[in-house]
Amino acid sequence: MDSESSSLDSSAMNSIAKTLQKSNLHTRTHATETHHQTPFAFASKEQAQIHAQAQIQAHEETKTTPIEEAQAAHGMPWTDTIGESEHDEPLLYMPFWEWQMEHMKSSLTNLRCDDDTLDANPSFSFNANLDKKARIVSQCYTSDEYRKIRMTYYDAGDNTQVFNSVWYPDPKYNLPILGIDLLSFNRKKFLAIVDFQPLYDDETDHATTFEHRLSPIKEQYDSLKGKMSSKFYDETQFFSQQMLFARFEDSAVVTDDLLPAFQRYVMMHNRLIRDTEPATAPEDIAHVMERQTAYDTYSAERDPATGLFASMFGKEWADDYVFDFLFSLSEKKEGGVVIPPMFGGGGPPPGGGKPSGGNPFAQGNKDSSAAARVR
Repeated sequence: MDSESSSLDSSAMNSIAKTLQKSNLHTRTHATETHHQTPFAFASKEQAQIHAQAQIQAHEETKTTPIEEAQAAHGMPWTDTIGESEHDEPLLYMPFWEWQMEHMKSSLTNLRCDDDTLDANPSFSFNANLDKKARIVSQCYTSDEYRKIRMTYYDAGDNTQVFNSVWYPDPKYNLPILGIDLLSFNRKKFLAIVDFQPLYDDETDHATTFEHRLSPIKEQYDSLKGKMSSKFYDETQFFSQQMLFARFEDSAVVTDDLLPAFQRYVMMHNRLIRDTEPATAPEDIAHVMERQTAYDTYSAERDPATGLFASMFGKEWADDYVFDFLFSLSEKKEGGVVIPPMFGGGGPPPGGGKPSGGNPFAQGNKDSSAAARVR
């Protein structure tokens, strides 16, 4: 090709360069005293512009947002287990994680990563015990509606599957906290809790009442109308009368009842915020933060999952994870958290042993009632 067809004039190159820069792309130009030459030879300005537009389109199709990058951290959503499983879909609660993530992106305003705490300690984002074939991943988000939404998935194959999430409303909304705790042991024993966890003993102390909105949903799912035992916790604090609670042994309940009920409770909580007038008085906002702090303090002291975390990843990590991530408004006590009874109330295994694969029933504990403490 002659020089006229293989090079572009300066104005054309500048136009393309500006277009590429808008998409964070750059042309590789080589300056000379007389002209700028493109990295490829083009027959015309039109072909050069077509090439530039193709690069822009390819970039637009492959670029990721911060939310998508956070969503995919550590290979999430996982498609296989780190442990052992006899099931085609070993990650029982991963559909809950995936649905929640997509719902947050489509329904919340200004959703963004809230990863300051996770960045401070990368092991909060992901930790694994390869010897016992257990791993845990956590993510954290915030939006105009919610101060903090944390999500945790614990995978130990068929031994233990856990999905946990807590949604803290922005303190300008005097509303309950949305708590979700789903557990499976040996794919034979299941425990599920989904609740609008009240900040006060009296529902009317909230800006908007809510139990009458939940009652029609709960009424449709007989399998989720169980009653909590009060052996290990005080059900009069931070639990509503419309809590979805179930202990069951039929895994079909997970897909047939639990998943749709969970989705409806999440959407109802979002609607509750949309229907509530935000507070503007600083003292009102501060009071809600005080109640959320009380919730975190209460939960950090009683969460039976602490024993599981300590046995899998060490007490020091469990202390930091509970106080600095799960319940970050709570004050870390001297000596760390006092580990409550393990799931089932059996305490640590005799002789200092540890449940294999993180399964609370591995040492013969049969009652899962202690696991009902929503994290």
